[in-house]
Amino acid sequence: MQALDPELQRFTEHLRVERRLAARTLAMYGDALAWLQASAAASGVDLQAAQPHHLRGWTAQLRVRGLGPRSIAIALAAWRGLYRWWGRHGLVAQNPVDGLRPPKAPKPLPKALSVEQAVALADHLPEDGDPVLVARDHAIAELLYGCGLRVGELVGLDLTASGAAAGWVDVADASAHVLGKGGKRRSVPVGAAALAALRSWLLVRAQLADAGEPALFVSRRGTRLTASQVRQRLQLQAQHAGLPTHVHPHMLRHSYASHLLQSSGDLRAVQELLGHASISTTQVYTKLDFQHLARAYDAAHPRAKKRS
Repeated sequence: MQALDPELQRFTEHLRVERRLAARTLAMYGDALAWLQASAAASGVDLQAAQPHHLRGWTAQLRVRGLGPRSIAIALAAWRGLYRWWGRHGLVAQNPVDGLRPPKAPKPLPKALSVEQAVALADHLPEDGDPVLVARDHAIAELLYGCGLRVGELVGLDLTASGAAAGWVDVADASAHVLGKGGKRRSVPVGAAALAALRSWLLVRAQLADAGEPALFVSRRGTRLTASQVRQRLQLQAQHAGLPTHVHPHMLRHSYASHLLQSSGDLRAVQELLGHASISTTQVYTKLDFQHLARAYDAAHPRAKKRS
């Protein structure tokens, strides 16, 4: 990295000592400031006299260099911080970086399992495992895929609807009542497969659970299962089921939503079942649904090979 001018060095020292930035963040900011310094020198511009159009040009050069949206956002944060710091010390009258925004990063589509993969995972019952843990893990997979629960909602489930319960499953009513993001409660139907798995787990739960433990799902220690433990067990279950991809709880939620939408086409219903505050959050699954239709077209239509 190019040696920074004294003024820029004083700013990075401020970031290190007073702001206490992490070493990696400090290094990225240092690279961004070195690029800013070099760009100003090449343009014959005094950094403290730089105008917004100078900063826009230097930002455009970052894109020409092939930097991605995240890297450009880091550079702009470093530059904005520098000019804000100079402004507090009376060295500049305005912040020329204000108003500059990095390009939007493309949002990757959520990864979902195929119907066959999801069913294989939910149905998988290893014969050589501890029967109690097998019953618990089976019920967990069925509820994650069958109800579209977030992992936090799942581990928050209690046996009964006590006053302190974040959520619970009503076996008689075939419904799950959960506390979602933003303290928003919702109820979702529990299918026959999930109910059967849940009943099997409830028959053996007492072999693990501590006396008086309210949690529906407990660990070997008898206390409430954590989200991290659910992730570990689900990944192990996926490996044993022969799934070719890394599986995590949210992938089952994505699969639940995608498969519901493929079958029903009812975006509003999927929004309610997922507990999304905005329909725009749910609309990402329409893209997954289109991918599913496109694959079906490619596999079946006699003209598919002509499609560009």
